[in-house]
Amino acid sequence: MLGYIPSPHTGVVDVGPLQLHMYGLTLLVAILACIWLTGKRWTALGGDWDLVTRVAVWGVAFGVVGARAYHDITSWNEVPDPKWQGIFEVWKGGLGVWGGILLGTLVGVVVVRRAGANIPLFMDATAPGLLLAQGIGRIGNWWNQELYGKPTSLPWGLKIDAAHLPADPKYFGYTTYHPTFLYELIWDVVGVALLIWVGRRFRLNPPNLFAAYVAWYCFGRFFEELLRIDPAHHFAGLRLNAWVSIVVFVCAVAYFVLHQRQGRRSDDQGARRRREPPKPTHAMAIPKGRVR
Repeated sequence: MLGYIPSPHTGVVDVGPLQLHMYGLTLLVAILACIWLTGKRWTALGGDWDLVTRVAVWGVAFGVVGARAYHDITSWNEVPDPKWQGIFEVWKGGLGVWGGILLGTLVGVVVVRRAGANIPLFMDATAPGLLLAQGIGRIGNWWNQELYGKPTSLPWGLKIDAAHLPADPKYFGYTTYHPTFLYELIWDVVGVALLIWVGRRFRLNPPNLFAAYVAWYCFGRFFEELLRIDPAHHFAGLRLNAWVSIVVFVCAVAYFVLHQRQGRRSDDQGARRRREPPKPTHAMAIPKGRVR
């Protein structure tokens, strides 16, 4: 091996009498980054920070609930015992991004609607920030030495401590694995830059930028799932999350194409109406002598 990426030996850092759980701290940094970028974009559109803050408070709270619920439902065997307590132990890892995005988005839509703001426009404003938060959040997996990929001898292989090595015998004898957290972090950061550029360069019908964000994430997540070796349910040879990526990607792309075409047709009809000369009105002729 020419080199490797080291892993922290613990996910807890002691600062005086305080114990900082780095997984949770990483998620906090991710949330703050999302709020900052979304706030910058929303205020540039004429919105206010107060709405971004309210959406963040409610969206994050319900997003964590949705993410944990997705993990508990799809990975019940990984929930610590006793189960009644383990389902709530978020600090031990185990958040399903799909559930978090779904429930967080739905609650955010309710908050924006109650505020009387433009929902599709707000969704487009949040898209890059959400992707940035997902990328930063993956660093938490590095702290926990979890969700890594197959064994590799590449110089950027991730070294895993013996206590966190996979239980599957076919992976015995390896110490470095694909750093899938790093792959997704890079993919997401590139996606953030791309979404911002696309939003400025092209005229998209809101919330098509949000649809593009979903499609971009799902495309990269599918290939990440092909590398990961953590326990997961399989269907037809693919992990559950790989199938979810395929289905959500197809839906997002289909929505993007159809919604964009619908907007173009509306623009074309409006342009034709503006170009057409006004239709003449036929007034009834009244003889001059009959006017009284």
